[in-house]
Amino acid sequence: MLLELQRAMRRSLVEGDDSAASTYIVAGGLSPAERLAVYRNTFTSVLTNALRLSYPAIHRLVGAEFFERAARVFIEERPPRSACLDDYGADFAEFLSRFPPAASLVYLPDVARLEWAVNRALHAHDVEPLELARLAELGDADNALVHFTPHPSVSLVRADYSVDVIWRGVLEQDDAALAAIDLSAGPIRLLVERLPTGIETRRLSEAEWRFTAALCARLSLASAIEAAPDLEAHVLLAEHFAAGRFVEFSIANAADQPLLRRHS
Repeated sequence: MLLELQRAMRRSLVEGDDSAASTYIVAGGLSPAERLAVYRNTFTSVLTNALRLSYPAIHRLVGAEFFERAARVFIEERPPRSACLDDYGADFAEFLSRFPPAASLVYLPDVARLEWAVNRALHAHDVEPLELARLAELGDADNALVHFTPHPSVSLVRADYSVDVIWRGVLEQDDAALAAIDLSAGPIRLLVERLPTGIETRRLSEAEWRFTAALCARLSLASAIEAAPDLEAHVLLAEHFAAGRFVEFSIANAADQPLLRRHS
């Protein structure tokens, strides 16, 4: 009975089909349709607010009316699959990239990708960084085959526009910074992480990106070095360790190591 009720309510909330749910409504001052409409409005309002909290810069860039209209369409297409609202909205950037009213705002999906990475960093679990003394115990044959697990707060974002400047400028209401943005400046590559001082974004060079992307994809250290042969990999790796960007390691089987596709 409970499962049937839950399924009926989901059809009402998500699909607007009240036929099954209305049979469970007790008669009162409101009709079944009116009562279910209250739940549906609350459902949409809560999810819209969750999106607004995850995408504050997008909300400011497009304005409340535009954002709420986009959120309603997104909610209809992508209802939540988890009870955790912090997890809702991972596909919003992809949605904006094909949402016709946003077509002229070419940088909007990239800003959303950055905001989702920031949201992930904010809500990631606290995990102790890798104990480097454990690496010292590895034999020479294992060094090339070691691969690392990134900290849950770490994300990599590639964008065609200067979304880090747009994001900060919008949230800080820095009109001068926004006016100085050159949308034709070319792609950027960002590392997003949570530090004790807060959320940080750092621009990476193409070589740094290739190396770091390989490590975060849990490829072996040898594969990461191969992906960025011109990089002083040991310097960047030491920086990653010092910042606590990796939390665990293991030794890969050499035969199982995929080759990293070489693109920026």
